[in-house]
Formats: sequence, C-alpha cells, structure tokens
Amino acid sequence: MQYLAKHYKKALVLTLPFLLAACGDDDTREVIVEVEVPAEIPDPVPVSYDVTVTNLTNGQPVSPPAVVLHSEGTLWEVGAVASVELERIAEVGDSADFLMLGDASAGGVGPITPGDSQTISVTIDDITDANLTIAAMLGNTNDAFTGINSWSLANLEVGATYTTVSPAYDAGTEANTESAATVPGPAANGEGFSPSRDDTGFISMHPGVVSSDDGLSTSALTVEHKFDNPVIRIQITRTE
Repeated sequence: MQYLAKHYKKALVLTLPFLLAACGDDDTREVIVEVEVPAEIPDPVPVSYDVTVTNLTNGQPVSPPAVVLHSEGTLWEVGAVASVELERIAEVGDSADFLMLGDASAGGVGPITPGDSQTISVTIDDITDANLTIAAMLGNTNDAFTGINSWSLANLEVGATYTTVSPAYDAGTEANTESAATVPGPAANGEGFSPSRDDTGFISMHPGVVSSDDGLSTSALTVEHKFDNPVIRIQITRTE
C-alpha cells in the first residue's frame, strides 16, 4: 500500500500479538506504520551547444572566443560602460575573468587566424532557455572586440542551428592610437591590458583602422589590418 500524496510508504504489520493482562487472551491486530521516503532527485539533464566562430577579416587575428551561458541580464551592450572583465578581452584577449560571469561557460583555444574557424562546446544543466553571450578581441587593434550579447536560446531545438554575423565594437577603454606601444597583436606586440582608461568610456561601434598607409604616421598598422563589417560569423548548434 502506498501513500502517494506525500511520498509515504505504509508498512502493514500483520498478526502482531498483544498479551492483555486483564483477560490473558492474545489480541492480534493490524498496525499500519507510516514511513517517510525522500522524494527522488532526478539526475540533471545536460543541454549542450557547439558554437563555431569564423574569422572573416583579412589581417585581424581573433582572440580565443569567450562563450558564456547565463540566465538573466547582459554582460555587455552598446552604450554601456565596459566591465573590467570585458576590458581585459578587448585590450589583450584575456577571457579568464569574463568566463566566470555566467552559469556555464567555455573558452576557445588559441587565436583564430583570418579565414579560419574554431568550435567551442558548452554545456549547462536543465536550462533550455539560457542566454548566450560571446566576446573576442580583434588582436591588431587597441580595444576592438566582437561577439553577440544575450541571445536567447529558448527556441533552439536539438539538432537545430542559428547562424549570424557580428561587427566590430569599440570597448571605449583605450584610445585608438594604433601605436606600436599599445597594440598587443602580432602587428606590434605592444602593451596589453592597462587599468587606466583614456577613451570615450562606453561601448560603441568601432570606427575602423586608419593605418600608416592612410596617413597616420604613428600607426603600427597597415592597410592589411583594415576590416569591413561583419568581422566574424557565428553558428550555434544545439547538440543535446
């Protein structure tokens, strides 16, 4: 016999003798004992995605993309002040702190060179309506980055794929001097992250590279480092 409403089991004890002192007769009674059984906790159901990022530029290495799944809020958006975590990505391609901001995350391995792709797999338990945020630096710039902000994955079924593209954004944390001292990518090998900020102070669309070929004599960049939008293509496939 089972007591379904509260997950109780009733143990039925039969033929339990009781000696009654008054009459000396055996009194056999049916005794029902209720025992609480903890409700079973189901195993978490993994929800997994493959995120493929393709570099569409001619001469800009893209830093290992940070792929973050989160339940609410935004991790960056145009017009907002960049967090220090995003600043580290935009100025030097360091995503370690940014990857700590969500419910689940995964980072790429090594830069993505022009024309190449990289696939990052990320898994979250029991959440099918997570938001996806991606951020990665354009290496031969001061603080240009690319990615997507809080894309809802609620309607992406297993086996289905979203494909989109992303332009370049300016983190607004470092002036676009393009100098050899301040561009960390292979074109200059300059300084990476700097805690001081000397630009607009907010995230915006990136104005593009000027370069020494265009008359900016102090620039360490050339025309090959210029880029058009979009700068990356993103494919998101739900795998389970």
